[in-house]
Amino acid sequence: MNINNDLGVPRSTPCTGPVSTSGLSRREMLGRFAYGLGGMALAEIMGGSQTTKADSVPGDLRVLHHPPKVKRVISLFQSGGPSHLETFDYKPLLNKLQGQNLPDSVRMGQRLTGMSGMQSQLPMVGSFTGFKQHGQGGAWISDILPHTARMADKICVIRSLHSEAINHDPAITFLQTGSQIAGRPSVGSWLSYGLGSENDNLPNFVVLITKNKADQPLYSRLWGAGFLPSRHQGVQFRSSADAVLFLNNPAGIDAGSRRSMLDKLRTLHEIEAEETHDPEIQTRIAQYEMAFRMQTSVPEVTDLTHEPEYIYDLYGADSRKPGTFAANCLMARRLAERGVRFIQLFHQGWDQHGGLPGGISKQCMETDQPSAALLIDLEQRGLLEDTLVIWGGEFGRTNYCQGKISPGNYGRDHHPRCFSGWMAGGGIKGGSAWGETCEFGYSVVKDGVHIHDLHATILHLLGIDHERLTYRFQGRDFRLTDVSGKVVKGILA
Repeated sequence: MNINNDLGVPRSTPCTGPVSTSGLSRREMLGRFAYGLGGMALAEIMGGSQTTKADSVPGDLRVLHHPPKVKRVISLFQSGGPSHLETFDYKPLLNKLQGQNLPDSVRMGQRLTGMSGMQSQLPMVGSFTGFKQHGQGGAWISDILPHTARMADKICVIRSLHSEAINHDPAITFLQTGSQIAGRPSVGSWLSYGLGSENDNLPNFVVLITKNKADQPLYSRLWGAGFLPSRHQGVQFRSSADAVLFLNNPAGIDAGSRRSMLDKLRTLHEIEAEETHDPEIQTRIAQYEMAFRMQTSVPEVTDLTHEPEYIYDLYGADSRKPGTFAANCLMARRLAERGVRFIQLFHQGWDQHGGLPGGISKQCMETDQPSAALLIDLEQRGLLEDTLVIWGGEFGRTNYCQGKISPGNYGRDHHPRCFSGWMAGGGIKGGSAWGETCEFGYSVVKDGVHIHDLHATILHLLGIDHERLTYRFQGRDFRLTDVSGKVVKGILA
């Protein structure tokens, strides 16, 4: 197997017949014999045929660890690191101390990036925007998020998130996979592996990226399956005519011809599987079959033209423009309706090292109304009660200015010590806020939520004990939360 396309379908040379075992080493012969015995034993335990039907493979967890609160997750990832100090963490002291140097007693020698670490001064800077309390819980929410503020009783604001990574790539990788090192399975892949699918005609894990947003790069490994079977990797849906790459038939090939070709290809693959006992061959069969079914299902789910006018009004004018964050939020609702397990939205542009007031205001104009609309739309369709919606980025921003403060303008550097996000939906205590940072907005002082804690909580809401969903790879058992993580029970309803 070589390069995979967006469906995870390996492009390989055709099978030319049974594989000869002549010339194999003793170790290779024993390995194949062991695979064969293991496969027969597994088939017997699981009831025979259902473990060999590659195009409807259930999740690894046949029985959940506890009753789930939700069936699916929609992640609204704000790539670049939204400033908590301009969104959900109100710190009036910074306005009073505007321009003064950050005290050493607050910083405590903590690591800075190379972009501001060489500054002779670290001048504190307050938020340009106002804050008000909203909802029954009185959560402080910025004035640049008016639509989100109206949903205050539906969301739980988490103000004490913290990470270990101070630069974008390791921080995004950490949030998406539970490790700063590339190559681990993403959250959506773990859920696909553990829970299986609720639908037969769409991928279990779909990725939507706002188009024309030049910022920190996004890599396909962020929604990759890592060492899990490749059928669990995310599939990116694009806003172009071909929503999924390599899905449509080539010119001159009709559905009947494609079906005939797949039937013959499956026969060849099954011959190879009998000889090699390679589990990725079953994945290959499953993905080809999924691609065939998606030729009908993808055009239907990505066609937003039949949505009523009030839905477009709800999500905002951008929802009529394919590839915008608003259109992707509407698409996320359509995918949730059809049983997609994990829907990952990426919206870039939150990396405001300078020009923060104008930059973050624009970002909020693009995302605020659609994010709130998604919650309203899910609720009116009875889907919010079994859907988990998550909003946030990979880290926060410093309470001091990167560079010099100028009238009406400033920037903030990366800050993993504390940042904010929110969760809503089934099992979440709406109208609440969790965790506290110091009065300078620099460090967590109460109820910290580490990235592993966030992942443990997501899995818990889906009925999974994060310590028990594991996969053996290279001689050890791996899990999403590595060797730590605890469920944040205080945010649960």
